[in-house]
Amino acid sequence: MPSQPQGPSYTVPGMRPQDSQRIIALLQMRLHSLNDLHLTLKHIHWNVVGPHFIAVHEMIDPQVDQVRAMTDDVAERISTLGGEPDGTPGALVRERTWNDYSIGRAEAIEHLGALDLVYTSVIEDHREVMRETEELDPVTQDMLIEQLRGLELFQWFVRAHLESSGGRLSTRGATTETGAAGQAAEQARKQP
Repeated sequence: MPSQPQGPSYTVPGMRPQDSQRIIALLQMRLHSLNDLHLTLKHIHWNVVGPHFIAVHEMIDPQVDQVRAMTDDVAERISTLGGEPDGTPGALVRERTWNDYSIGRAEAIEHLGALDLVYTSVIEDHREVMRETEELDPVTQDMLIEQLRGLELFQWFVRAHLESSGGRLSTRGATTETGAAGQAAEQARKQP
């Protein structure tokens, strides 16, 4: 078993080591979240079926690429702060606080319903860390703000498929991915 890092032996000039250690811990969870998100997006890309297959299949790949770039930025920020980013699958599974994506081969609208909840969770957690880094490290906060801009845009792309002409999201009130997938499919069946 590899030894656990005891905290950074150095950090960026002007930052206290204990602040750097706190930011590294926060970013490590963001790293896990983004790694999980890009794998989930690729899973959706491979498992989407139905009449909207090609639209969703092609919409997802640029999101995968951009989320992978975000992952790299987070890992490099951890290293810059004197930490050791852990991007192994074992660390992700061991340390994550969420369950695996629960939808397999399914209609495009079902995946988009579930993906809406995934994006909501990632965005909420990113926003929380963004707020926490405001005083500790504005450089990290700036990186997170830029990533939020992209994540929120991707969720808007997803939600455009889930919104009725009256502005109601089919996933409204859903608390599970399977529930959101079912609600999205139900609304789609009702539309002409």
